[in-house]
Amino acid sequence: MKRVLGAALYWLLRRPRAAEVVLPPRGAGTIAEFHDADALTEAVRAARAEGWTRFEAYAPHPVPDAAEAMGIHAAPVGWIAAGAGVAAMAGAYGLTMYLSVVDYPVNVGGRPPHAWPVYLPAAYIVGVLVAALAALLSMLWLNGLPRLHHPVFAARGFLRASEDRFFLWISPDDPMHTPEGAQRFLRSQAPLRVSEVPPS
Repeated sequence: MKRVLGAALYWLLRRPRAAEVVLPPRGAGTIAEFHDADALTEAVRAARAEGWTRFEAYAPHPVPDAAEAMGIHAAPVGWIAAGAGVAAMAGAYGLTMYLSVVDYPVNVGGRPPHAWPVYLPAAYIVGVLVAALAALLSMLWLNGLPRLHHPVFAARGFLRASEDRFFLWISPDDPMHTPEGAQRFLRSQAPLRVSEVPPS
């Protein structure tokens, strides 16, 4: 009896259902490899002109023309660091002044309680330290870091992106993206190689 029930249960759970459709795993986008920065820049300009919106360019060194073609502007890290540094400096100055003048005034050598030159070194040091910390954290946050894995790491030949090759990756989240359409567009840019990024 146990065998019959076990076989029936196995058959019910394992039999294929007519409504089930097994889809192949979705790729992680399409990537093209270029030989030099000029070819990458031209491909980026063409991608923007054709309406692609979700793509990234990878290069072994900064390519300002490609960044400009992508519409990338300088990050506000400097402004964030300056604002945090000035705020921290004002806070440190205010705290030392409050402690020395209001909370616990001490007459040292006949100086007035609010001897501002004495408070400046500590305020300056705190301002510099907080500005450096704000610059580091804002850079990481604006760059989406730390990111331990990205789908393009699995692309064929992508290791050379840090040596001598240039890559343009079109994300599968782009509204225009279909594997065939993205490959057709990238092949029209005369790359060294075009491939689908395997799902990760």
